[in-house]
Amino acid sequence: MSGKRRLVVVGNGMAGARAVEEILTRGGGEQFAIAMFGDEPYGNYNRILLSHVLTGEQDPDEIVLNPIEWYAENGIMLHSGVRIVEIDRPGKAVFCDNALWLHYDQLVIATGSRPFMPPLEGLVGRDGRYKPGIFVFRTLDDCRHIAAAAQSSGRAAVIGGGLLGLEAARGVLGYSCEVHVIELGPYLMTQQLDAPAGAILKSTMEAMGVHVQLGKKSTAVLGEGRVEGLAFADGGTLPCDMVVIAAGIVPNRELGVRSGLTVERAIVVDDHMRSVDDPDIYVVGECAQHRGRVYGLVAPLWEQARVLADHITGRDTGAAYHGSKLGTKLKVMGVELASMGTVEAEASDEVVQFSEPRRGVYKKLIVREGRLTGAILLGDMSKAAFLTQAFERDLPLPEARRELLFDIAAPSGPSTFQDMADALQICNCNGVAKGDIGRSVRAGARTARAVMEATRAGLGCGSCKGMVGELVAWFCEGQVEEDPSVHYYVPGIPMPTPELVRSIRERSLRSVSRVFEVLTGGVEDATSKPGLASLLRTIWGRDYEDERDARFINERVHANIQKDGTFSVIPQIPGGVTTPAQLKRIAEVAERYRVPLVKITGGQRIDLLGVEKDNLPGLWTELGMPSGHAYGKSYRTCKSCVGTDFCRFGLGDSTRLAIQIEERFQGLESPGKMKLATAGCPRNCSEAMVKDLGAVAVEGGRWEIYVGGAAGAHVRKGDVLCVAESHDEVIRMMGRFIQYYRENARYLERSYSFVERIGIERLRAVLVEDREGIAAGLEQALEASISDYRDPWLEAGRPVTANQFATLLPKGASGEAARAR
Repeated sequence: MSGKRRLVVVGNGMAGARAVEEILTRGGGEQFAIAMFGDEPYGNYNRILLSHVLTGEQDPDEIVLNPIEWYAENGIMLHSGVRIVEIDRPGKAVFCDNALWLHYDQLVIATGSRPFMPPLEGLVGRDGRYKPGIFVFRTLDDCRHIAAAAQSSGRAAVIGGGLLGLEAARGVLGYSCEVHVIELGPYLMTQQLDAPAGAILKSTMEAMGVHVQLGKKSTAVLGEGRVEGLAFADGGTLPCDMVVIAAGIVPNRELGVRSGLTVERAIVVDDHMRSVDDPDIYVVGECAQHRGRVYGLVAPLWEQARVLADHITGRDTGAAYHGSKLGTKLKVMGVELASMGTVEAEASDEVVQFSEPRRGVYKKLIVREGRLTGAILLGDMSKAAFLTQAFERDLPLPEARRELLFDIAAPSGPSTFQDMADALQICNCNGVAKGDIGRSVRAGARTARAVMEATRAGLGCGSCKGMVGELVAWFCEGQVEEDPSVHYYVPGIPMPTPELVRSIRERSLRSVSRVFEVLTGGVEDATSKPGLASLLRTIWGRDYEDERDARFINERVHANIQKDGTFSVIPQIPGGVTTPAQLKRIAEVAERYRVPLVKITGGQRIDLLGVEKDNLPGLWTELGMPSGHAYGKSYRTCKSCVGTDFCRFGLGDSTRLAIQIEERFQGLESPGKMKLATAGCPRNCSEAMVKDLGAVAVEGGRWEIYVGGAAGAHVRKGDVLCVAESHDEVIRMMGRFIQYYRENARYLERSYSFVERIGIERLRAVLVEDREGIAAGLEQALEASISDYRDPWLEAGRPVTANQFATLLPKGASGEAARAR
């Protein structure tokens, strides 16, 4: 210890801890006796992943970057839960709120930022504290408080339509709470998007069930003892029982002010990340102002930390920070987004734009003097790597600008990777560069998952996972080892699907909680629960022990939730064939319940949209028709053309076959939704060749059976599994495929991915030729599930729980229908 300089770091957040990591990698542990101070009683954790903790996708331990043990192992004295209140610059000492004081030779201020609190009337209660029901979203403790409140909340308002606000909304939505995002600006994420992109993102958010209110200025929190609503400048109000404020951040600059340092928006630093007033005080992160700018994104913080470490350790005293080109890749509520540079063009700029709102895709490039100065990519990241390089390295651009957006002549992956600098950042969340991934591969990591665990790349928002996987394959020269997790049914149970099914059967595990208790020692994974519930219902049928918290809202009420909290009801209409009596009954029910929209679906059924949750039982009862299962991960429908009865081209009775298929497979639980179709001839009017399963009539009264087709965002023509001689053989072979898919696919793996992963040749060998001798077993297991089928809409008369179909009104919402929880 003697002879070492004393380094004090004020702040144990992402910037402060990263600066210390960089110092240690440069031999700083031999130069300094390091002491760190942090407000929170934890080690350093990744704030970017707080939304994952809020939703239950990750445990708090999983987002920890440096656990408490790391500090001791590196000889660092960590003072957690202790705040520095004063710096004595002449005496070179810091004073803490617990009366401790400490001498320093060099000091690093990394106090970060805090949430901006808008001046709302009624924000503070009579006791001088924030009123019960008011929350901010910045720390692990904030996550716990929000989650606890959301579980019993009816309606939540999130003030702020930026990244943090949308992530908070996503977290609260996971607790079946109605969520409203209140944004003052004209569109969402004004810092990263332009108006068209913001409009597409708004539509995407609303499709997920989030209500978005733009151009709304909040003026007051309503309620005496606790939150009961929000009031707006336009005179409107929103009844709610919790408010999450995520309206921006304010740099924590007060320590610099009290210490006599130059402070503007934040503490002013030079190019070495030193205070401009004191060469022994460095500043890094959101509390630092460099050349007039304060950075809130992670990537600039990593750059600052590297320069600070180079300079303070003497490794490179000429190291300088010149500012950052702002570019970031994010996932906002599961929607991938990349934004870099300016988002609004000047008059002389070239603008290259592509928009496909229906698919949630938007691309915009701003080219200035032949160089890329700005870009927005929403919903399609295929060009993110190339554009990031072009932006960060000022690369010349092709004359045909469309090549920047589409796979026409832009560099392919391998050549792009060859040209990439090792310092090019791949993972913004955790500051991982291309060279870090290469070093990890050379150290022995041969799978994408192993590299991610070693480097933390891809473990932030997840938007870079695809590129990380491609880079690993490139560094491995194609010799990538298979990641065993690709065979897991759900991520929380590290077992291939067949092994998991065997264990469940052999140990008679009939509930989700029992599976976790026996197979993981009681460690539960919230994201795996719905998948396990689906698998257990598949295995045990009526003997499955239902735990309602393991189901999505759709499966709890047997209807498809819409963006406004109402529900969609689709009765069964096999093969698209109905009767005048059925149509009349549907019309009468739609009128009686004032259904806002009656629509013919793409699956040849009738959709009643906008049904209130508490009206579902009555509507089902009066319809008197079976459920069409349009809401679940299950068999859904079999579309058909008119076949031989009326069509002059018909080669097979596709209508009768579709009805037989529907009656056979109705409601079968499966890893992903299954859409089927029959076509009376190869003209394929019912699109049978691009369904999960399709039967197409050909000459001679035979039927080609297609598997693994898709015609949504992913388009794929199905593979021919076999040719069947009769309706009975079609149904038997389809049944074998369905059961094999049910037993071997991962949860949420659609048939088109499953077929590509297993391979059509293997599927033919197993299902058609029966080389493994399991065909009879598949048919027997399928028959057992079919025998156990029970129409879920029968719960209209016998609800499973008291509140299964109840719409609970939040406080202050009397007279206004609260949406489904």
